[in-house]
Amino acid sequence: MKMFTNLFAVMTLVSAATLLVSCKDAIMTTDKLPEAAQSFIKEYFPENTVSYVKKDSELTKTTYEVVFQDGTETEFDGKGQWDKIDCKRTAVPAALIPAAIADYVRQSFPGQVIVKIDKETLGHEIELASGLELKFDKKGKLVNVDD
Repeated sequence: MKMFTNLFAVMTLVSAATLLVSCKDAIMTTDKLPEAAQSFIKEYFPENTVSYVKKDSELTKTTYEVVFQDGTETEFDGKGQWDKIDCKRTAVPAALIPAAIADYVRQSFPGQVIVKIDKETLGHEIELASGLELKFDKKGKLVNVDD
């Protein structure tokens, strides 16, 4: 039994060491981002200055986080497609918000702006300037509200 316990402990340590070596963050320049992410930044945030770019490499995926000097943050998948945009106190560019979600917010929360949008497996989660969080399915139907 003791030999099994020792073998298990060794295997656990080897697995943990492999994960630590395989998972790493790196600071990089914007020109090292995938082309899709570079184009996205130029199109939707042309006036913002990038503060830093962080590449997160894990065993099964790579993601990128871009932080602008005004505090805006964008996250991209390994191909450079955006996953999350957090503009803090300013509005997310309107062209990035699905029409059904934009219409719902306009009708249900007049005067509110969407300051954060997150693509999820089953739809989108947004945050309004008031702090209210809304979840929508892939068709843009409201499924949950969280304050």
